[in-house]
Amino acid sequence: MVPRPVLRDAERDDVPGIAALMRQSVLDVFPRFHDERETAAAARYLTEPDTVLVDDGTYYVHEAAGEIVACGGWSRRDKLYTGSGDAPSDDRLLDPATEPARVRAMFVRGDWTRRGLGRAILDRCEQAARAEGFRSLVLMATLPGEQLYRAFGFRELGRTRVPLPNGVFLDGVSMEYPLSR
Repeated sequence: MVPRPVLRDAERDDVPGIAALMRQSVLDVFPRFHDERETAAAARYLTEPDTVLVDDGTYYVHEAAGEIVACGGWSRRDKLYTGSGDAPSDDRLLDPATEPARVRAMFVRGDWTRRGLGRAILDRCEQAARAEGFRSLVLMATLPGEQLYRAFGFRELGRTRVPLPNGVFLDGVSMEYPLSR
């Protein structure tokens, strides 16, 4: 019998498990969309948990039988995605009246995909950001997540090539979701 995953707020003690899940998710899912070099770069540079999200209470995990099988969240801060490098404004609080909240660091372990875990995390993000007065959500989707975000209702703003620190580029899709629905 497959254990039912429980969605909860992430805690600082979860960070090592989140990091392991992020890396495993990339290794499981990215090869369907990216070559070996891109997958390796993503596993290295996109899988560092952002503890600010955990500390802010805006990051969530799905836990099943004591294991973290999915994670993701949103941010009221200026940083758009892990791997974008450090910028002086990363910790700046966004103005909910004029700026969109950011969906951040969504990962699902390969053997747990297509079970509604990502959608449940997005639902939680939407509710929390709306409650804080945000009018929209934005994100930078990697190709493995694009289908989920489109199905949820995000619309594409543009496509880009995201540079990683080792010179590898990943295809990215800038997306937006209005909270006025």
